[in-house]
Amino acid sequence: MKRLFVVIGAVALIGMILAGCGSPATKVRIGIAQTFRPFATVDNGTRKLVGFDIDLMTAIAARANLEVEFVTVRIGALVAGVAQCQYDGGIAALTITDDLRQQMNFSDPYFAAGPVIVIKEGNVAITSRATLSGKTVGTQIDTPSADAIVLVAGAQLKTYPSFDLAFQDLTHGLIDAVVADNPLAQRYAGETVNHLKIVGEAFSSEGYGIAVCQQQADVLKKINAGLAAVKADGALDTLAQKWGIGNKP
Repeated sequence: MKRLFVVIGAVALIGMILAGCGSPATKVRIGIAQTFRPFATVDNGTRKLVGFDIDLMTAIAARANLEVEFVTVRIGALVAGVAQCQYDGGIAALTITDDLRQQMNFSDPYFAAGPVIVIKEGNVAITSRATLSGKTVGTQIDTPSADAIVLVAGAQLKTYPSFDLAFQDLTHGLIDAVVADNPLAQRYAGETVNHLKIVGEAFSSEGYGIAVCQQQADVLKKINAGLAAVKADGALDTLAQKWGIGNKP
C-alpha cells in the first residue's frame, strides 16, 4: 500500500509539472529603444530594431514562458512609460541607477559597462575627466553619460538624440570629446577611419538591467528566472559572441 501511494504521488507530481509547462504564456509589453550598436540599432533592410538587447529579451521570454509584444519608442519615452506602467518593462542598455530604481524595478544585471572619454587621435589636451573643463563634450540625451558630464566642473555638455550623431560631430571636429559607455566607445575607436581614441579611466562601472514596472512583481520574477537560465545554458555567451561584446557580469 505504501508503495502504491508513492507511485500515485509521483504520477501526480509529473502531472503538475506538465500542467505548469503547458500553462498559457504571460503576455507583456516591452518597450525597446534605439540606443547604440550592438545593443539596439535599425536594420537598413527591414527598418526594424535589431541587436543584442532584442535577442536577449527574446531568449529570456522563451525560457520564462513570456509572450512579448515589443513597442519601439524613444529612450526618454521608454523610461517614462515603464515608470508610469504604460509598459510592463523596457530594455535599452539601461544603466541601473539609484535614481531610476526610485521609479521602476530592475532585473539582475546582464552586462557591465561604464562611461569613458573618446577624443580625436591628435588631441593631447584631454587626458582624463578633469581635463574636460572648458571643453565641449557630446553624448546622447537622457543617459548616465550625460549625467556624468554634468558632474565635471567647467565641462560644456552638448546632447544629441543619438550617440551616432555625437560621434559624427566629434569626427568632424565640431566638439572636443564624446562620453559614452565602453562597448560603444570601443567600437568607434576601433574603426581606423574615425581616427579616435579612448583616454583616461572609466567614470564608473555599472550594470545594464531590464526595467520593469513596479506593479509587475511577477513579471520581474519571471524575467530574472529567464535571465538566470540564459546565463546557465550558455545562451548569453552565444549572444555576446554573435554581437561582439564581452563584458558580461
